[in-house]
Amino acid sequence: MATKEPKNNKRFFKEFKAELKKVIWPTPKQIVNNTIAVVTIVLIAASIVFVLDFTFRFLSESGIGSIKHSIHDNKKREEGIPPETPDNEEGETTPPPSDENGKTPEDGTAGDETSGEGAQEDWLFRVIEGKESWA
Repeated sequence: MATKEPKNNKRFFKEFKAELKKVIWPTPKQIVNNTIAVVTIVLIAASIVFVLDFTFRFLSESGIGSIKHSIHDNKKREEGIPPETPDNEEGETTPPPSDENGKTPEDGTAGDETSGEGAQEDWLFRVIEGKESWA
């Protein structure tokens, strides 16, 4: 049986060589043209993905931010607290004073460890802002 393997290997390489002779190889001009086409298509696809990613990220960030501010403003109106207005030219607001747990006297939770109606809403905002995880 050991004598059959070299014959099989020899036969395999002869057939392999015969098949390679049947292949129609592309010319150098075809290789260049096909390479240019592939690179162009990849660049176009990457550009489309980049533009869509940038657009959706911008819409997501601005949409979530406006919804967040709207909910906070509505919550404060319900509690009789005027909505925050910008304290400076950049549109930034100064956060109200809080205790060591981050609770503010305005929302009536300073020092209060019980969860109120807005506890889940506040948790969601902390998750959206990346300050807390889903777990």
